[in-house]
Amino acid sequence: MDLETGSRQNHLRKQSWRAVLTLAYQSLGVVYGDLSTSPLYVFKSTFAEDIKHSETNEEIFGALSFIFWTLTLVPLLKYVFIVLKADDNGEGGTFALYSLLCRHARVSSLPNCQLADEELSNYKKEIPNLALSSFGSRLKSTLEKHGVLQKFLLVLALVGACMVIGDGVLTPALSVFSAVSGVELAMAKEHHKYVEVPVACIILIALFALQHYGTHRVGFLFAPIVVLWLLCISSIGLYNILHWNPQIYQALSPVHMYRFLKKTQTGGWKSLGGILLCITGSEAMFADLGHFSQLSIQIAFTSFVYPSLILAYMGQAAYLSQHHFIENDYKIGFYISVPENLRIPVLLIAILAAVVGSQAIITGTFSIIKQCSSLGCFPRVKIVHTSSKYHGQIYIPEINWILMLLCLAVTIGFRDTKRMGNASAIFFVLGLAVITVMLVTTCLMSLVIVLCWQQSVFLAIAFVVFFGTIEALYFSASLIKFLEGAWVPIALSLIFMLVMYVWHYGTLKKYEFDLQNKVSVDWLLSLGPTLGIVRVRGIGLVHTELVSGIPAIFSHFVTNLPAFHQVLIFLCVKSVPVPHVGPEERFLVGRIGPREYRVYRCIVRYGYRDVHKDDVEFEKDLVCSIAEFIRKQKDDSTLDARTDGEFGNNDEVMTVIGMPSTNVEGVHICSPSPDGLGLPEVEEIQASTANQVKKRVRFVVPESPKIDDGSRAELRDLMEAREAGVAYILGHSYVKAKQGSSMIKKLFINYGYEFLRRNSRPSTDSLMVPHASTLEVGMMYHV
Repeated sequence: MDLETGSRQNHLRKQSWRAVLTLAYQSLGVVYGDLSTSPLYVFKSTFAEDIKHSETNEEIFGALSFIFWTLTLVPLLKYVFIVLKADDNGEGGTFALYSLLCRHARVSSLPNCQLADEELSNYKKEIPNLALSSFGSRLKSTLEKHGVLQKFLLVLALVGACMVIGDGVLTPALSVFSAVSGVELAMAKEHHKYVEVPVACIILIALFALQHYGTHRVGFLFAPIVVLWLLCISSIGLYNILHWNPQIYQALSPVHMYRFLKKTQTGGWKSLGGILLCITGSEAMFADLGHFSQLSIQIAFTSFVYPSLILAYMGQAAYLSQHHFIENDYKIGFYISVPENLRIPVLLIAILAAVVGSQAIITGTFSIIKQCSSLGCFPRVKIVHTSSKYHGQIYIPEINWILMLLCLAVTIGFRDTKRMGNASAIFFVLGLAVITVMLVTTCLMSLVIVLCWQQSVFLAIAFVVFFGTIEALYFSASLIKFLEGAWVPIALSLIFMLVMYVWHYGTLKKYEFDLQNKVSVDWLLSLGPTLGIVRVRGIGLVHTELVSGIPAIFSHFVTNLPAFHQVLIFLCVKSVPVPHVGPEERFLVGRIGPREYRVYRCIVRYGYRDVHKDDVEFEKDLVCSIAEFIRKQKDDSTLDARTDGEFGNNDEVMTVIGMPSTNVEGVHICSPSPDGLGLPEVEEIQASTANQVKKRVRFVVPESPKIDDGSRAELRDLMEAREAGVAYILGHSYVKAKQGSSMIKKLFINYGYEFLRRNSRPSTDSLMVPHASTLEVGMMYHV
């Protein structure tokens, strides 16, 4: 799959059952690694402290009943059959739901939105054209009118994203530690903890050190490992059922949940925080939807993952129901139910499966941060695309090493919590992070049901009440462990959310300053045909966040240096609230002022899942898009344009231009061949270098339609300017809170935002701007 055609993946994947089944197999190694390792620690965490395993088996049967119905209602019913349908053009996750709501209710947090963005082919989902209900219309109107509600919606999405990042810290630590804990059966209790922690730390360091190779290299064994693990635990579970308690299926009755709570009371309610861990990783089915297809994930879970997990939990319960004299806080875990002669092989497979599950959540964390950064909610970081075939496989060095340090800190910090048997405290920490993400998804889904699916409000209320009640019960059970470790995900999430909100707030205020201090096009036109200054050879590329008007940095530049290039391009690289923008809709090009001024605006649009061009071809594509715009301008009937009266200047007509790779009938740049072969009409522009060696590069222009003399001259000027070189004019901003601002605003802007800005990547980092051709214009922003 090409990086630029990721938006077509779902269509291509539905071509045959063979493709669907192949994707279902591949999803086992990416999506279900975390969920499949839950049997390692669920029973151990449930019986860690609050309840005891008695001879009546009411605790075991009740716990098994809770596990069965939780797996059935949340991953199977909620995610597989409902939430997966709320995809954003094939993409899933918390920000996909937020993106859907932004487009249907116009509550986008991106400041530089344009009406032309709504014409993108991926902007609207293919849903029946039904009218909103009266309540839906009122809800949409209320969201669009009240900025407080829009901020609340953004904060809700950020909470979900931050909890996923927190999950990325906790899951590797918990999974690896639980897998390694199998060594406790081979040595004395007072000695095994000195082995477990170092081994777990070594595995975690190795795991994060391998991330820069990319998922496509370190993950070729993922699916076979998870398949082997699921077959292993389901086979052991079936053996335990037949050997120890064939009647264990009776414990699946909901009656045992009532008996469990009636007998254990407060202790049983607190132990639900451990039972909750049976659904860790369920959110990955939705978050990783963009890598697979809806049908493939549904097939993999319902036909293989779900039955295997049920057999595994039933097998553990069957074993424990016949073994009542076990040290409850020490050996009630997964490995005690494994036949003794199989424990070493199972331990090795478990460690591999834990690494797979950790890899999946780390990759998901990278994806979440990329989405947040694209939508202006996270400082710009270096994003390395590790695969040329799969657009979602990325690596973020800064985040990788931060996650590693946090994972090691959590592993070491929870190594010996009082009365909780090694890492039991971290179980509830992870549970709180997991259930918070699910609650956020439930809230956003209720809005999607009304605004996007255009269904009855009663259906949305029923969805919230049913699933919200289940999740709130588990949330309260996890929160009760706040002082014993559950504060960790809350603290991590608050830190990440503070960073996100400060960055978003500062970015928004900076854009508002740019908007208020931009120079009108009339000022540029008043300078006359020569613009009152010297025009030098070459292309001047002015990078700006504005989609209309002349940025203040340009007037600041002209005031101090009254000269600029013969061709001037105001370049804006922006993200739009859709997952993918097709290459045929990548560029939005317009002219500023009359043709003889040679001043253009080019807006390059990317979706929040798209790969930003970071190679030398970007400059060539940019020049070709300007040339194609010039060719189309000769005949108004060929325009695919929109005048943004609300968001832009009325004199600027923006035209959608495809990339040369997709627009084979457009203008191309090529070196001349000796025989002159090519498309029917060729413009050859000669430019002399300093040593007088002639260098011939040309535009290849299609024969039809014919271009007029004015367009021909404009193309010649553009080619000459390109041969003379491209200079990048960038703004180097210093942001300060204006006088009279509140203390909180000064703290956020002067210290928080400025610290993040100085330590983040520049906005032009993805363009690989050559240092020798860069000119920075310093400006002070008082926001």
